[in-house]
Amino acid sequence: MVARRYSLLDRVLMTVDQGLRTLAAPPPTTERPYPARDIPEAELSEAERRHVIGLMRVNHAGEISAQGLYQGQALTAELPEVRAQMERAALEENDHLDWCERRLEELGGRPSVLNPLWYGGSLAIGAFAGWVGDHWSLGFVVETERQVERHLDGHLAALPEQDRRSRAILEQMREDEIHHADTARAAGAAPLPPPVRALMRLTSRVMTTTAYRL
Repeated sequence: MVARRYSLLDRVLMTVDQGLRTLAAPPPTTERPYPARDIPEAELSEAERRHVIGLMRVNHAGEISAQGLYQGQALTAELPEVRAQMERAALEENDHLDWCERRLEELGGRPSVLNPLWYGGSLAIGAFAGWVGDHWSLGFVVETERQVERHLDGHLAALPEQDRRSRAILEQMREDEIHHADTARAAGAAPLPPPVRALMRLTSRVMTTTAYRL
């Protein structure tokens, strides 16, 4: 069987569909089990519960951004194998999106009201990264995942010690992010210039600070 070749218009329409599904529908997942499935709920004070909701809202917003990034990169990637890698990473990030959303519901929280903004901005950045070249696009993945890993380390340290459900989710997410970075590096990622990395850190700081409350 000959694989179907999609035109740019086809890919644009598919990206629009994926964006609507990301923002307004249950995300398609790999059907991996929920990391917190067998862990009993911890007793949290009201302040602790609000804090964990804020942290998980930030992580959920980060996964919305990851969807935009990978979908944008897949849209403009030059090589089919790079495009396939981005699409696979987006699917695995959907697991994270689903897990964060489920944990927010368990805690009585809600996602960020600014999720469309996070998605749209990341989609544009990802499309630009793919347009300038696959090696730079892969380099963007490596740097993004490295920053997410540090970000998750901070959240793991900030979680209440007894909240093992949230901890199990974040630990699995951290493991996946490291794998995505290693895969992109092995595929030929180019190191990003220091000013670009600094701008990415600044953008991430704005998003995490805002999403914690909104």
